[in-house]
Amino acid sequence: MRFLFTWCLFFTAVCVFPQSQTVQREQGLVTNDPIWRQALGGAVLSLPHVQALSAVVALEGGSIKAYSASGNLLWTYSARGRISPYVTRSREGTSYFSRINGIFIAVNRTGRELWRQSLDNPLCGGVITGWDGRLFVPTDKKLFCYTASGNLLWTKIYESSFLIVPKLDHSGGIMFVLENNEVHRVDPFGNTRIWTLSNTPAVLLSIEQQRLLVLYTDGTMEILSIMDDWYISAQNEAVFSSLPELPQGPLAAASRGNNIAAVLNDGRTAFVSLEERSIIWSADSHIAEYLRSGGRPESEAEMLIDERGIYVLSRNGATGFSYDGRRLWFTYLQNAAAIPAFAENGVLYSGGRDWILYAYKIEDRILPQRQSVYGPVPEGSYDTGRPRSVYMADFPRNEYDVMAKLDQIDSAVASGRVGSNEPEWMSFLLTVSAGNQLLNHRIRALNLLGKIGSQETIPWLLEVFRRESEPLVKAAAASAIGAIGVDPDGDALQTFLYMIIQGGGIRDEQVLLALTSATGALCRFSGPPLSETGIRILTLLSGSSQPLVRRQANIELASLR
Repeated sequence: MRFLFTWCLFFTAVCVFPQSQTVQREQGLVTNDPIWRQALGGAVLSLPHVQALSAVVALEGGSIKAYSASGNLLWTYSARGRISPYVTRSREGTSYFSRINGIFIAVNRTGRELWRQSLDNPLCGGVITGWDGRLFVPTDKKLFCYTASGNLLWTKIYESSFLIVPKLDHSGGIMFVLENNEVHRVDPFGNTRIWTLSNTPAVLLSIEQQRLLVLYTDGTMEILSIMDDWYISAQNEAVFSSLPELPQGPLAAASRGNNIAAVLNDGRTAFVSLEERSIIWSADSHIAEYLRSGGRPESEAEMLIDERGIYVLSRNGATGFSYDGRRLWFTYLQNAAAIPAFAENGVLYSGGRDWILYAYKIEDRILPQRQSVYGPVPEGSYDTGRPRSVYMADFPRNEYDVMAKLDQIDSAVASGRVGSNEPEWMSFLLTVSAGNQLLNHRIRALNLLGKIGSQETIPWLLEVFRRESEPLVKAAAASAIGAIGVDPDGDALQTFLYMIIQGGGIRDEQVLLALTSATGALCRFSGPPLSETGIRILTLLSGSSQPLVRRQANIELASLR
């Protein structure tokens, strides 16, 4: 039980008065108005996506709107057609969604469309952003993997539709369940592990030590290992003695380490320790209170676990618990169109069927992390940013073989069939780009690195850009960075600025043109505040003595207005 004391936090119990509804707590009745409300001009399709200092909502009329933490409208994007009820944001604030005709769209943090691709069907769940910016895109019976700049890496086709839609696991891959009761774990490169379940699952979670936890509709549990050929079930006492059994089937659940929290169909919330193989505590959420008052059962819910505590969210309200099982607060939501979203700054966002977005200040505590306009830093790395020695034994021995390998990779990239070859090919391309191969081969390798598009390669590309004396290679490295597009920490733009203003600066026209185009691409993708550095670069280059550079800089500046 000591781990509970480590995690327990001290809270102030609070309740809110949402959308003109009274909220009850043990001490009495408390009312509170929203801190702001904004007319949306349409009904909310799904829960708002809250990240850092803003919230994005998808509306029934086919538009996406973003609001600041203070309720100011930041931007509106019209998809010019009906959209599916899913909008997801990446770390740098790019929003991804689809129209119901299958057009998949990326919009940057200022509401500017970046690119679009045609899918066979609309999204059937939210887009999942991988650790290096890649996108896992689910549609009916298909799963696509795109780069952040919209290049297809691989596609998976399934015989059944998704029963539990994909989510990111602790290894940076994704996990999901199909309607035929198959559990799939797909790594970033498309390699798949499959388990066939005997019963119907309700929830799939990622837990520590490369394992997945299945919660069944009858309350039983089963652990699956990603790393080897064994699995642990509640009946396999020799390996993992009897997993606890929930008293009812779960409506939703979330994990943190080897502990899980689940809200059950009757509204109770249970906190489970897999290490102690027991239910530590259970308590009533707002769902249980709502059912007791004669309300209808919930069909779906969301759960969050973070440093602050455990949160249950549903269309009818929200509840907060401490790690020791105290119910800190609960609230009812009236006339909500979708499940609300609970932000890291303690604000609850709820879209009403009255076409209004409400924001309620639930808690004064915020997550103990640096406040930023960007989302959380990825948990790990795919190790694609450096050559791996395991692939060096098969490295081509002559320039003819290098050319043949480049042709093979080029063909696969063009057709969206990179897949499981990516780790080997990335090692090859990184080695060629910085090696002693023919100039044309080095340039081709850099171009292909840009198309495969992992942000993990940016430090390598920047090193090539800084140290390379050959202008064509230097230009190709800058172009590759621009093609990747994702630079949430601003490393590339800071390097470009330094290279321009330090010493004699960059004089070669081809290098300056590539740097100018790459800067414009990075600014368009990430938007402010990164674009402030980019605009400074472009402003400096707009005064260049070289006419082509000056003209390109002005074109890029105009594109940012």
